Amino acid sequence: MNGVIPNQHISGMIKNGAITASPAVIPEQIQPASLDLRLGTVAYRVRASFLAGAGNTVAERLNEFQMHQVNLTEGAVLEKGCVYVVPLMESLNLPKDVTAVANAKSSTGRLDLLTRTITDSGTEFDRVAPGYTGPLYAEICPRSFSVLVRPGMRLNQIRFGRGDAVLDDAALRDLHGITPLVDGEAVIDEGLGFSVDLRLPGTTLVGYRAKPHTGVIDLDNIGHYSPADFWEEVHSDNGQIILDPGAFYILVSREAVTIPPDYAAEMAPFLAMVGEFRVHYAGFFDPGFGYADAGGAGSRGVLEVRCHEAPFVLEHGQVVGRLVYERMAEPPTQLYGADLASNYQGQGLKLSKHFKSP
Repeated sequence: MNGVIPNQHISGMIKNGAITASPAVIPEQIQPASLDLRLGTVAYRVRASFLAGAGNTVAERLNEFQMHQVNLTEGAVLEKGCVYVVPLMESLNLPKDVTAVANAKSSTGRLDLLTRTITDSGTEFDRVAPGYTGPLYAEICPRSFSVLVRPGMRLNQIRFGRGDAVLDDAALRDLHGITPLVDGEAVIDEGLGFSVDLRLPGTTLVGYRAKPHTGVIDLDNIGHYSPADFWEEVHSDNGQIILDPGAFYILVSREAVTIPPDYAAEMAPFLAMVGEFRVHYAGFFDPGFGYADAGGAGSRGVLEVRCHEAPFVLEHGQVVGRLVYERMAEPPTQLYGADLASNYQGQGLKLSKHFKSP
C-alpha cells in the first residue's frame, strides 16, 4: 500500500535486511513514522559541503575534500562554522519501490545544528533514491553553537514510503473538516499554512535569539544549561520584531497543530518571496503530534528562523511556512507522545531539551 511506512513495518525492514546497522538497531530508534540514525566513530572535517553526484561514492569525494579526521570514540567537539561528514551506523538495501527522506531531529534543529543526510550517487540532500543500496552519512555544520558529540548520538532521522501519498489541498480540507488540523481558521494552499505568534498571552517574550559567543553544548546533557548563557530573550509589545541578518531565532507558531494517527507531516519552507528569512530545520511531524488522545492538545510548532541578507520586519500572524501532510500506509502501532516519551508534546515556545526550563 502507498504511504509513509509505520513503525511496525520499519521493524520488518530491519528483520529482512532492508535496513542494516552495526551495532544493531535498538528499539528506541524506531519512531511512529521514522527511524533515528546514529553517528559512527569518526568525523571528517571537510573544506566545504558537497554531494556525491551521480556515479560517485561519498568515500571518493571525501578523499577530495577532507582536511582531517576526528575520532569521536571518547567524545569530540564539532566546532561552530565548520563542516563535518560522519558515517552513520545504519546502511540501506531498499526495495525498488521504497524511497526515503531524511531530516534533522527536533532538538538538532533547535540548536541551529544543520544536519543533512548524503548518500552515494546522491544529487540532493536528505533524499534517498528508490531501491538505494549503500551507506548513509550525516553532514553536520554547527551554525550557532559548538557541540560535543559521541558515537551513537541521534541527530537526524529517516522516513520511508511507497508511492505518492501527499494530500492535495482538497483532501486536506476534507481531513480538516473531519479532524481539525489547527485550532483556528485553516489556511490551505499547497499544504497547511503556519504563521508566527508575536503576541503571546500575558508576556512580551516572543522568542529567543542565539548569542554569538558561547561555550560548548554536550548533546548528552538534558535540562542542564542555563538559557541565559546561550540565548537572548526577544520581546515585543507591538506584535512585530526585526530579524537581523545572520541571526538565528526560536519562535512559535500561532496555530496549535494536530497530526491524526493515520497521517504524517513535514514542514516545508514557505515561498521565498515572502521575506528574507528561512523557517526549516527539523521538519518531521509524527502521527499523534498535537493529538488530544495522545496528550498533545494545543501543541504549537516551534519555528527555527534564520534571517538572510537584509534586516526584515516579521509581524504577528505572518505566514512563514507550511505543513505538507502524507497518508500513512497504515496506522502506526505507537503514537507520538502517547506510547513514546516526548520532550515536545503539548509544547508552546520552547528551547531544545538541553536547556533548563525558564
